Amino acid sequence: MNAMRPSTLETLGLGSVFDIFRRGQLPLDAAAAVGEVFGPAAARGSLVISGAGGTVGAGKAVQLGSRLARHGVTVVGLDLPGAPDGLARQFPGLVRAFGAAQAGAIMAGIVRLHYDGRILPERLRELRPRVLLEAVPEVLDLKRAHYRVFRDTFPEIEIRSVTSGFPSHALGVGIAHPAFPHEINKVWEIVEETPSAFTRLLWAIGLLPVPVSDHWSFVLDVLFCGLTLAALRQQRASNLPYWKSDKLVRRALGPNPFRAHDVIGAKGANFLTWSCLHHLSQQYGPLFAPTPELVQRKESGQNWYPPAHFRPLVDWAVTERDEEELQDWILGALIQMTSLLLHERRSHLTHLNAIGELCAQFRRGILAVIRELGPDAALRRVAAYHRLHPEAAGGPWYPETLAAIGTPPWQQLYVNAEHDGTIGVVSLARESYNHDVDAELNRALDWLQAAGIGRLIVSGDFHLSTQMSGADTAEFLPARGDAERGAAISRAWSATARRLHDDFRVSVGFIAGKRCLGGMLELMTHCHYLVAPENALLGMPEVTLPVVPGMEGCHWPLRKTDAAGRAKLLRLLLTGETVSGAEAAGWLVDYAGPMDASLAAAWEFASHAEARPLPRAAVELPPVPALPEAPSPQTDAARRAILDCVRGACAAPLAEALEAQARHAGAFMAGEWCGLSRT
Repeated sequence: MNAMRPSTLETLGLGSVFDIFRRGQLPLDAAAAVGEVFGPAAARGSLVISGAGGTVGAGKAVQLGSRLARHGVTVVGLDLPGAPDGLARQFPGLVRAFGAAQAGAIMAGIVRLHYDGRILPERLRELRPRVLLEAVPEVLDLKRAHYRVFRDTFPEIEIRSVTSGFPSHALGVGIAHPAFPHEINKVWEIVEETPSAFTRLLWAIGLLPVPVSDHWSFVLDVLFCGLTLAALRQQRASNLPYWKSDKLVRRALGPNPFRAHDVIGAKGANFLTWSCLHHLSQQYGPLFAPTPELVQRKESGQNWYPPAHFRPLVDWAVTERDEEELQDWILGALIQMTSLLLHERRSHLTHLNAIGELCAQFRRGILAVIRELGPDAALRRVAAYHRLHPEAAGGPWYPETLAAIGTPPWQQLYVNAEHDGTIGVVSLARESYNHDVDAELNRALDWLQAAGIGRLIVSGDFHLSTQMSGADTAEFLPARGDAERGAAISRAWSATARRLHDDFRVSVGFIAGKRCLGGMLELMTHCHYLVAPENALLGMPEVTLPVVPGMEGCHWPLRKTDAAGRAKLLRLLLTGETVSGAEAAGWLVDYAGPMDASLAAAWEFASHAEARPLPRAAVELPPVPALPEAPSPQTDAARRAILDCVRGACAAPLAEALEAQARHAGAFMAGEWCGLSRT
C-alpha cells in the first residue's frame, strides 16, 4: 500500500480509509464497541461521570448518554450534594436537538447520585461501573484522592480524566479531554500508550477521538489559552478595550478569545485558562506566564465584557501599522508555541491543525496558516514578537521545526491519497472546501496520476470530517463587490472538480458522513458515479445564504440525469431542501443503501465500471417546478439568479458552461443581494 501520509484513522488502530473500501465495511460498529467496554447486554456495566454538575461533566453526560442509552448503558452523574444542577441546564438543548420525547428518554437513562467526596454511595455497586470519567475541579491532589476512592471500591474500573492541563503521568490515569463548547463539540484529546477499547468506542458512537502526547496542557489549550494570552499582551500594549482586541483577533484568525470565556462562563473558564498557562509557564518559562489581568480575573470570575455590553457607535479604525503589530503579537506568539508542539511531536500534524479549527474556532488551522506564510515570513513574525515581548525569546523556540513545511505531512493536512497500484482513494479531512483543500486535492490527484492510477474513489476520511458541509464561505468575502474575483474562485475550483471526471478512467464519489451539501456535493457529482448511504442527507442550500453555486452545480448534475431528474434538481437548487440518499437514488446518486452495502458498491464501481459519457451539447430544461413562496426578498433574488445561471450554463456546450457559471456566480457575489457579510 502506498500513501502520501499516514491516515489519521491509523492513530486509533482502525486501519486506513483504503482498507475500509477494500473490505467493504467499517472497522468497528457501535454495538461491538459497547460490548467490549461495558460488557454483554445481560450484564452491562455503567459509565460514571464524577463532577456531573459542572459544565464539562454535565455536557459530556448528555453527549455520551444520548449515544449510549440505545445500547443499554446507564450513565451515572455523581457529584457533591450542594453542586450546581448542570444536568438540568442541558435539557432545553436536548429538546431542541431531539424533541421532547427523545430528550426525556435520554435524561431517564442518566442516574444522579450524590456522595460526600470520601465514601461512594452503596447503590453504585448495583450499577456495575466499568468506566469513570472524572470531571472534578482542577486540583491535582483532589483528583488523585478521587481515583483512590474508586480504585479501592472498584479495582477493575477504567478511569479517564477530562483535565485541561495535568498530564497522564502526573495524574496516574489516562486522559480524555473534551473540547468546548462542551455540549456539542465532538473532539476528545486522548492520552494513552496505545489505542484503547474506550477510544475506539468514542469513534464508533460518532465522536472524534484525537490521540495527543503526554505533555502539560494538551494541543487545544496550548493553542487557545496561548491565543488568549497573546491577545492579553497585545491589549496591554495597545490599551484597547477588550472587545476591540477581540474584534481584531477575530478578523485575523477567527476566534474571539475574551468573548468565548464569557460565553462558557468566565468564573470557570478564567480559572482553567490561568491554570493551563500557570503550569505551562512552570514547565516552559515566561512564554506562557499569565498576565496580571488574567490572575485577577481567575480570582474574581469577572467577565471580560461588561454586563449588557454595547459597542460604541463609533468604531475607530486602526492603521496599517497597528494591524501589522497585531499580527506580530498574535501570530508571532502562536508560531513560537506551535514550534513547541511540533518539537514535542504532540500529535499527527492533521490532528494538530484540525484541533485549532474544530475546537478553538480558528478560521484555518495554525499549520495551514504557517504553511501559507512560509518559513522565512514565519521566522520574521517570531523575531518581531521577541522585540515586542523580549521575555519570550528565552522560552521554547524551535525554528528548525519549520524546515519540514515542504514535506507531505505538512503539504497534505486536509487531503490524503492512497493506492494499491490500481485503485486510488482520496480522503478529505475537512468538512468545508477552501483554497487549502483545493490545492491539496490537486496535489493528491497529481500524485495518483504520476503513479499511473486510473481508478479513483473520493470520500470523507471517516474520522475528522463527519459531514461535508459545503464551501467555506469565508473564502468568498474578499470577492464581495468584485465580480471578477468571485468568478476566478469559481473557475479555479470548478477546474479542480473537472479533474475527477476528465483525468481518471473511472471515478466514484462516496458520501462518508451524515450529509453532503453545497460545494462539496458539487465536487462529488463530478465523479462518474456517486454512492451514498441511504440515510445521508444531500442538498444545495446556496439559495438560503444566499449565493449562486459556483462549482458547476447549476449544470453538471443536470447533464448527468434525465428530464425527471432535472426537475428534481431544479427544486433542490431553488428551495435549498435536502433529500436522503435513498430519495436521491436514480437521479442524483447511482447507489444508496446501508453503510456496508454502499461501501461495497463504491468498490465495485471503482474496480469494474467504466465511465459514462457526459452530454457535451446544450441541455434541455423542464419547466420550473412549483415552489413554496420565498421567505424573503433576498431568497427571491437568489432564486432568480440561480435560475438564470442554470439556464445560461445548460444552454452552453460543456466546453463553455464552466465560464458561464463562473460569471453568474461572481456577478451575484458582487451584487446587493449576496448574503455574505463584508465585516
